Parts: sequence; C-alpha cells; structure tokens
Amino acid sequence: MEIITKDTKDIVIVSDKIFNRNYNKSLIHQVIESYRTIGRQGTKAQKTRGEVIGSGKKPWKQKGTGKARAGSVKSPIWRSGGVTFASKNKIYNKKINKKMFRGALKSIFSELIRKKRLILIKELIVKKPKTKILIQKLKKYLSNKIMIITTFIDKNLFLASRNLYNIKIKNSININPLYLINANKIIITINAIKHIEEILS
Repeated sequence: MEIITKDTKDIVIVSDKIFNRNYNKSLIHQVIESYRTIGRQGTKAQKTRGEVIGSGKKPWKQKGTGKARAGSVKSPIWRSGGVTFASKNKIYNKKINKKMFRGALKSIFSELIRKKRLILIKELIVKKPKTKILIQKLKKYLSNKIMIITTFIDKNLFLASRNLYNIKIKNSININPLYLINANKIIITINAIKHIEEILS
C-alpha cells in the first residue's frame, strides 16, 4: 500500500495487513469501552452498620418506655447509622488481550486512511518553543481536533503545543485508540508510521 506525504510528496510503502484492514466495529467498541472504564475511579464507599463507629449498647430497654424497639445506634434506620446496601470500592477495568488491542488499532488506522483523516508528513521540527511557529507549520492541516504522532517529542515541540487545547502530541509507542477515534485529523511522521508498523506486525 502506498501513502504520499503531504509536505514533500514522497511515496511511502506500508503493509496492507496493517493499514488496509476491514473496519471491525464490535472489536473497536470493546477496546474503546475498556479504555473508558479504566478512567473510572470506583472510589465511592459507604459504611455498613458493622463499620460505623459507635456503642454496641442497647439504647433503652425493650419494653415499657413507649418508644419503638431499638437494638443499636448504628441501625440503618437511625440518623448517622450504617447503610443497608452500602456501596464499596470497585475496579472497573476490563481485560483486553494484545491480539484484540492490535487488531483494533489496525482497523482504526485503516479507516483513518480510507476517510483521509490520516496525514503523513516527513518530519515535524520546531526550532524554537513558540506556539506561533507550530501553528504556521500546521496551517494547512488545522482542524477542531488534531493528534500528532511522532517517535520523539522534543522540548521545543512540547512547549510550543501545550497551550493549544485542540492539539495533542503523542509518542508512537503510546498510542491510545480513544484519542485516535476522537481526533478529526491525525498527523503522523514517516518514522512514526514505520514504528507503528513494527509494533503491530
């Protein structure tokens, strides 16, 4: 499969097995949902009557007071008592094996190429840590949401992009499928796409 770089018009040959796959909607959905659930904290917790701090003594005698029967101040029907069905800490992580993860990434990248949302460039070098310089370099490709994938994020590129809320810069070794799906345009360097090809092969 051939991809032409937008800046230098060079022809780059990539593997059809990785970048020309069918769109597997159900597989991508599973991988995306696993990433979303990882972000859930699951830290909500309530105390049962056994965990509430308080006396275990019976508040008053069983009969003769005219009051309702009570056995503990920690009862769920009392103020400051325990909760009947208390929520506990929960881990929401869903396991996704390597084969599924790689298959989803192959399907996503193939779809990005088909929809012309993936833009291949030779390299992205910013000589000074200036946001203005980066914007000028990306002027042709500016969109609502841009993700830039490189093999190395140098200090100048990081500093130039950190004030741009609609641009994310990621290393090719840490590709997040959630970011790929949400971005309108993916700008990727030749070295990065070759590195991804090695990882997914």
